[in-house]
Amino acid sequence: MIPNHLHNDQAMTRIAILTPSLTTGDAVGNDALGMYEVLSARGHNTRLYAEGWASVDEYKIWPADKIASFLKSPSDLLIYHYSRGWDFGLDLLRDLPCRIAIKYHNVTPPEFFLKFNKDLARMCLEGRAQLKLIAAANCDIYMSASAYNERELLDEGVDESRSYVVPPFHHIDRLANVEADHRILEAYEDDRTNILMVGRISPHKGHPALIEAFAAYHLDYNPASRLFIVGKEDPRLEVYATGLRAIARYLKVEDAVVFAGGVSDHALKAYYSLADVFMITSEHEGFCVPLVEAMSMKVPIVAYGSSAIPGTVDGVGLVWTERDPYLLAESVNAIVKERETACALGRMGLRRYEENFTNRKIEAEFLKAIGNLL
Repeated sequence: MIPNHLHNDQAMTRIAILTPSLTTGDAVGNDALGMYEVLSARGHNTRLYAEGWASVDEYKIWPADKIASFLKSPSDLLIYHYSRGWDFGLDLLRDLPCRIAIKYHNVTPPEFFLKFNKDLARMCLEGRAQLKLIAAANCDIYMSASAYNERELLDEGVDESRSYVVPPFHHIDRLANVEADHRILEAYEDDRTNILMVGRISPHKGHPALIEAFAAYHLDYNPASRLFIVGKEDPRLEVYATGLRAIARYLKVEDAVVFAGGVSDHALKAYYSLADVFMITSEHEGFCVPLVEAMSMKVPIVAYGSSAIPGTVDGVGLVWTERDPYLLAESVNAIVKERETACALGRMGLRRYEENFTNRKIEAEFLKAIGNLL
């Protein structure tokens, strides 16, 4: 027998959270899982759907092609995480009878991949083309990971009254509570200055400029320095990854650049603990969760101000619009030499994290955006 208090549409609403692929350690996947946790904790009948998934054993994931048998009522809700071209997801916006919320994480422009992998370039081209179609789909609400992403949707005609900026849920709480990998700490706890970059090894992340800026710092200011590049390598981008090592050799800093690969939370905690500066030269970001990780760990930030980076940092790091490696090197040197500057930037970053980007703050923004659909 169904209790009387459940005989209403609100209690019976089904919610499906959909993404093409779902994995932990991925910003889109972590955001989807965060939404699932929030909605499930509030008693909503919520499911996760994906075409493919990995490393999410603690969650029940449903195959994407089964979603229509779950979302059958106009009062049901689909939350579609849009981060790449996916014809199946686009078709659902037209075919499902329910209400629809979009979460836009941005799609990398295809030109970054043209020299390295034509398939990835085509996927990004299709993803960018679908932006116009998704904006025209007249969904109930559009959530963007950043104001930068929101501007793209508004420029495509999304009504501002349906648009919300909701930063992505993340696993920084988990990072804060794990123990740092002692082997990494012991291997690198010396007198060297450590510069850190976190992000997958992909052309839009701007690693050549990162290595160039590090070389300027290492050779002109501080030979007792090293660069940690933490991020998973994609076999489809082997040419790009090989090229990065060639650049380090050409600039005579190969012995000072550590390619750590994809790492565990324990290892990531160790690298942040070792870092004196977080430096990023990415050319395209829809939000950039590692910036927020650095803030939470009080690591000062030096960056090029492309795409969503200025909005995410918002004055708590040294962000430059001019792409000059010597400017970044000088910025790193100022932070390393001036302890008060480093501490002030660390405090400012932590305050920004606590005021804007904790999962609790993000939950409030998410529920404010989606409240009328629950």
